[in-house]
Amino acid sequence: MATIPVNARVQKHRDALRRAGLRPVQIWVPDTRRPDFAQECRRQSLIAAQADLADADMQRFMDEAVADVAGWTA
Repeated sequence: MATIPVNARVQKHRDALRRAGLRPVQIWVPDTRRPDFAQECRRQSLIAAQADLADADMQRFMDEAVADVAGWTA
């Protein structure tokens, strides 16, 4: 039994996906292995938190949204 080379199998799979109406998409995501990753997460989280505190309308909206969910408290 002859084996199909990996490249041919991958191409066959990709062709089937394209026939199904899909297309490949490449995305770039942060590298969680970087030594400064956690520090950068904290930095951005603080910026977001400060923006949230400064937006009273958003806080009111969020409080009202939470009140609509059974069992949740603000």
